[in-house]
Amino acid sequence: MKWSLSELSQNSSEPLQVDTMVDIAVSIKARDEDILAISPAHVKGIFSQDTLGLLGYLRVAVTVTVPSTRSLVPVEVPLKFDISEYYVSHHDNNIERFDENDVVIILENDVIDLNQILEDNILLQIPTKVLTTEERQQAADLKGNDWNLIEEDHKAKNSNDVDPRMAKLKDFFKNDD
Repeated sequence: MKWSLSELSQNSSEPLQVDTMVDIAVSIKARDEDILAISPAHVKGIFSQDTLGLLGYLRVAVTVTVPSTRSLVPVEVPLKFDISEYYVSHHDNNIERFDENDVVIILENDVIDLNQILEDNILLQIPTKVLTTEERQQAADLKGNDWNLIEEDHKAKNSNDVDPRMAKLKDFFKNDD
C-alpha cells in the first residue's frame, strides 16, 4: 500500500485509518537471509496531519521464524510493537522543529510505502538472541558444585558506572564552557 504525501496532507481533516493484513514475506526475506518465514503482518493505526507534519501511528502483530542463535533450529518469534513516526518531504529542510526523541523519516519521492515501513521496523524488532524453549531451559539448568551460568544483559548494567581506566578523564573538560 502506497500513498502520496500530498494526498494525505490534503485530507488532513480526517486521519487515514489503516486496518489490514500485509504480506511482505518475499521482500523481507530478500533483505535478511536469516528470516526463514514470516506470517502476514496485521497492521492497525492511523496517518494524521498535525502541527509538525504527517504522523503515522501503527500497531503491528507478526510472527517471524528465525534460526536459534545456538543451534540454528527454526524458532517462531511473535512480535507485537508500535510504530510512531513523522514523515516529511525531501523538499522540507526544516526538521529542527521536531523533538530529539521524534522519529522523522524523510521521504525521497514523497510516497509513503506501508510495506517499506513494516520491513524496516520488523527488522529492528527481531531480537539478537533467539533460543528454543529447550535451550532456554538448558541455560537455566546449567550449574555445577561451585559455578553456574550467568548470561549478562548489557542493557541492565548501570550506565553511571565509570570504567576505571577512564576515571581520570572525567574531569578533563570540566573547565571548558
